[in-house]
Amino acid sequence: MAPDCAVEGGIEAPIDTEGLRGKLTPQAPLAKLVWFKTGGKADWLFEPEDRADLEEFLGRLDGDLPVMALGLGSNMIVRDGGVPGVVIKLGKPFADVSIDADSCIVECGGGAHGILVASAARDAGVAGLEFMRGIPGTVGGFVRMNGGAYGTEVADVLVDCTVIMPNGECHTLPASDLQYSYRHSALPEGAVVVSARFKGEPGDPEVIGAKMDEIAEARENSQPLRTKTGGSTFKNPPGEKAWQLVDAAGCRGLKMGGAQVSEKHTNFLLNVDNATSADIEGLGEEVKRRVYENSGIELEWEIQRVGRP
Repeated sequence: MAPDCAVEGGIEAPIDTEGLRGKLTPQAPLAKLVWFKTGGKADWLFEPEDRADLEEFLGRLDGDLPVMALGLGSNMIVRDGGVPGVVIKLGKPFADVSIDADSCIVECGGGAHGILVASAARDAGVAGLEFMRGIPGTVGGFVRMNGGAYGTEVADVLVDCTVIMPNGECHTLPASDLQYSYRHSALPEGAVVVSARFKGEPGDPEVIGAKMDEIAEARENSQPLRTKTGGSTFKNPPGEKAWQLVDAAGCRGLKMGGAQVSEKHTNFLLNVDNATSADIEGLGEEVKRRVYENSGIELEWEIQRVGRP
């Protein structure tokens, strides 16, 4: 094995790692990588050096193991039994943002943070991406789940995205191929978003910045930001707001094990006392049950739940 690809623990890798430059870790703890700070381990965690490294890795894997991309871990429950297969963590090499101010095209790596994208667009006088200031996550996650906030979503601004499939094939997909709906896309399971292009419009940096400040203030005032949480738990049903349904069902402050429904915003679940992922997911299911009993409306999870129970 070449020394370039570090494989820890002396465990045999699932593929030949010679020539790979990223870091491959067996039995990698994931709790520290997700906002809830709970959950088990990944069978394997791969941190690629760059796009070519990721293509080579997945090409060698050739679809033999499940693949899951991990961004900021802000909208995710990793179950306590861990995640089978390979988790791909995109780091700094995938976090670049470049802007063509003339065409108002913003090109971003899949690991770029929403606040970085919005700020870079503001500085270049490109409007329309301010909403990304209000979503905790990375471009890859936004594209996969049609992330949105404050009246705008990815489907409104995406031109195309480049993805690497679980067998290593690279494809650039126009937004129309993703068949976007509310918090959903048709991106294949295991496809890793390595870059995306967004289309904005000319704007005044001061006006854009003021709108971003409004979004930041609204989040600060209404959401439990400085807690171990996963963001919005349930999708808003048509014509309804999930938090109102949860509140009306008497779930504000409801606890299960170390998990609690936020007192500040009832569509947020919190890890308040060394919760397990089972506590958090179980609390969410109990909230769903009570909301259905109270209103007849079946809430749908917005948070991604992955791995073995």
